[in-house]
Amino acid sequence: MIDFDKLKDEQTRLSKSVIIADRFKKIETIAGIDQSYMGNDIISCIVICNAKTLEVLETQSATVPSMIPYKPGFLAYREMPAMIEAFGKLENSPDIILVDGHGITHPRKMGLATHVGLVLGRPTIGIAQSLIDGNVENGKIFIDNELRGFEVRTKEHARVLYVSPGHMVSLGASLKIVQDCLRPPHKLPEPLHLAHKAARRELKERREGSTVT
Repeated sequence: MIDFDKLKDEQTRLSKSVIIADRFKKIETIAGIDQSYMGNDIISCIVICNAKTLEVLETQSATVPSMIPYKPGFLAYREMPAMIEAFGKLENSPDIILVDGHGITHPRKMGLATHVGLVLGRPTIGIAQSLIDGNVENGKIFIDNELRGFEVRTKEHARVLYVSPGHMVSLGASLKIVQDCLRPPHKLPEPLHLAHKAARRELKERREGSTVT
């Protein structure tokens, strides 16, 4: 039995260590990281791109069994082990990591992007496709009357993205970095789009491999 109240207390404690300020000197490389599911396995793929050209420099992946069920607000405890293992395989360390999940747009400021940023000690930005808390006013996301992130529309008639700092990135920089990584016609910023494609491709290969007798 998972004690989510205990995990909630841990999130509240960890949130005191979150840094919402730019703690990077340069941005030469940007990574995207995304996950796919195959049964109880989580496949995490991370793609590092050149920050200017968005050319792919490195791709790594890892597959780790899920240890806890899905519960809104606690995604990091489910997906982070696979993400950390994939990150650990990298030959290069990206300057910024874009994460498919919330940053501080979370009731306790501990979305997936924030939690993994704290664990890895790397600057992270959260890009989510739905809100779990807060209100949007003129494109700005407020939780408890505090500005936590931004609503970004990247394609006409497409659902908006919700961008927020994860860790070691300021509010303004998180928005600018994501906007600079957008490449039509893709909805997601390019490093995250490429990680999404890589995760789905690996899932397809795994499924096809499992049917071979």
